[in-house]
Amino acid sequence: MPRYDYRCRSCGDTFELSRPMAESAAPAVCPEGHEDTVKLLSTVAVGGMAKGAPAPSGGGGGGCCGGGCCG
Repeated sequence: MPRYDYRCRSCGDTFELSRPMAESAAPAVCPEGHEDTVKLLSTVAVGGMAKGAPAPSGGGGGGCCGGGCCG
């Protein structure tokens, strides 16, 4: 089940809730009992290359002039 981050506008506490995706926008009550909360945007860091993606070409670090495509 996905976890969502919320912040309480009353006390400033940030907390997580596990809930179905269909309920992600439903109101959430903070651990202190306040109802004035807002769902936070989550960021996901992804590294590496997609499987089957072509490898960068050219020598010298990429980019137009660094890759040797400028003439």
